[in-house]
Amino acid sequence: MSGRASDARFIGETGLAAQLAAIAEPVLTDLGFRLVRVVLSGRNGTTVQIMAERPDGTISVKECADISRRLSPVLDAHDPIQGQYTLELSSPGIDRPLVRPSDFEDWAGYEAKIEMKELIEGRKRFRGTLEGVEGEEVRIEVELDQLGRQVIGLPIRLVAEARLVLTDELIREALRRAKKGAKKSDDDQTAAVDAAD
Repeated sequence: MSGRASDARFIGETGLAAQLAAIAEPVLTDLGFRLVRVVLSGRNGTTVQIMAERPDGTISVKECADISRRLSPVLDAHDPIQGQYTLELSSPGIDRPLVRPSDFEDWAGYEAKIEMKELIEGRKRFRGTLEGVEGEEVRIEVELDQLGRQVIGLPIRLVAEARLVLTDELIREALRRAKKGAKKSDDDQTAAVDAAD
């Protein structure tokens, strides 16, 4: 791996979801969070789901509520959605989408599914163990018909969708990271209180 991979999202939304992402991202950034995805669904009317996280990959329920309180008036002022909608703030989840080159490094060693925009070596879907990023390619160890397990490179610009696969190992790691993130958040709050005294 060559240096730190980019934190810029390479998977972006389209249409109304892209408009909502453009409104939400600066608010999230100001609050110290990163936008992961914006997903629109039609369940119970229109639902706008915004997935966000801290740069370390964590987010608490309280932080979701705080972001929602800050983001709701901004969305209302821009009024991008016709009629009523429900705003949901959430973490990306354990089997999270991978939307930044750095995500592939952060989750190296874990299983992922990657769907390409066009055929690569005769196929669009790959499932295997992430090996990080090298240059402009995602490195992933996959099973190839005649060759067995091989590490191949997939051009990041051609990735249509990528997400982690829910495994016992991934669940253990996600819980470990969440606990570490909660401790760091508690330490930051203690430091802020001490500084105020």
